[in-house]
Amino acid sequence: MMNKPQRFLTGITTTGTPHLGNYVGSIRPSVAASKGVGAESFYFLADYHALIKCGEPERIQRSTLEIAASWLAAGLDPERVTFYRQSDIPEIPELTWLLTCVTGKGVLNRAHAYKASVDKNEAAGNDPDADVTAGLFMYPVLMGADILMFKAHKVPVGRDQIQHIEMTRDMAKGFNHLYGDHLVLPEALIEESVALLPGLDGRKMSKSYDNTIPLFSSRTELKKLIAGIVTDSREPGQAKQVEGSALFQIYQAFASEPETTALRQAYVDGIAWGDAKNLLFERIDQDIAPMREHYQALINDPAKIETLLLAGADKARAFATPLMRELRVAVGLRKLAAPASAQTKQKTVKTVLPTFKQYRDADGQFYFKLLASDGRLLLQSLGFVAPREAALAIASLQQRGDEALTALAGQLQAVDGVSSEEVAAALQQWAEASA
Repeated sequence: MMNKPQRFLTGITTTGTPHLGNYVGSIRPSVAASKGVGAESFYFLADYHALIKCGEPERIQRSTLEIAASWLAAGLDPERVTFYRQSDIPEIPELTWLLTCVTGKGVLNRAHAYKASVDKNEAAGNDPDADVTAGLFMYPVLMGADILMFKAHKVPVGRDQIQHIEMTRDMAKGFNHLYGDHLVLPEALIEESVALLPGLDGRKMSKSYDNTIPLFSSRTELKKLIAGIVTDSREPGQAKQVEGSALFQIYQAFASEPETTALRQAYVDGIAWGDAKNLLFERIDQDIAPMREHYQALINDPAKIETLLLAGADKARAFATPLMRELRVAVGLRKLAAPASAQTKQKTVKTVLPTFKQYRDADGQFYFKLLASDGRLLLQSLGFVAPREAALAIASLQQRGDEALTALAGQLQAVDGVSSEEVAAALQQWAEASA
């Protein structure tokens, strides 16, 4: 039997103009990956997500156009992938509501973005929820719907987004526990080698810092921006350091290994900063110029992009519509005339066990927690010095149940609202499953 292809999904929030950092860190590697075999790739313009961050309709519309044109100009082939606009898939907000009904508020309270807003308000002496919209609070559920709708196996994300994938997995577990095995549990795909490009001031290139170089600047504007990259005061003829040099790091992201080696030697030989910036300009333009013409043609023909996105939405809905029909029946949103027995969900035969999760916290110590099959927190450990100690404690709980709870009492802390009997019952499930 042939294995089903792995399904990858990537979303791009439509709130800004793509810059060189976006190209190197996301667009270029994603386009390259989309040309591989044995994978199904889904790329979407996350315009619902944009509404959480931006209240400027014209900016969202323009950003959607620019981002779509950028990906297409960079080589994304709509015939090989499913490329669509989030708001063209009405099943996504419907699935968001179904997930909302199985997601605990306590889970959302721990979301990084929400906690950051609360912490900022408390530090300023304001109400913890001042200026916090329900959209910001519910952001992880919408993201969960984006992923679960297309049964994605892998979701490429930065480390700051791992929590959202874990929350999505918990939503899927909770839904499957109640209604049967309908949703696929995704995995975060962390690409350690993805470059974080420095901006004009040496900090990470980001529109938040106003230090970006737009991907499709004109040749004149590109040269002007590169001329503004911050460098040190070393004169021509003086050796220069590549470490910490934003100019060198940007060059390295575009150049071949021999080209990078040559510039490294030029630094040692004391190349003038003006000459180094000119080398960088020519090297970037060499890659961008062929795409720039295609980009401008697309920007000048928004109707063409609209047609491509609507075609992508048709492809996406070929997956979404049948799944949503299945889920509506599963939760009881059914036609009244049909016999209930014919529509009753088939529970998965496989028992969904409680889950132990081990992790390392900011204090450097190792912890674990026990989650119920519906994602609720049942038990939390205190810190262990070594990961092996935490792993041995987990193994003891799995194998010895109540007895281990007593022996490890000094390393465990109770969870409000969870009885010792509930914890014991969860551990008993483990013992029975492994017997």
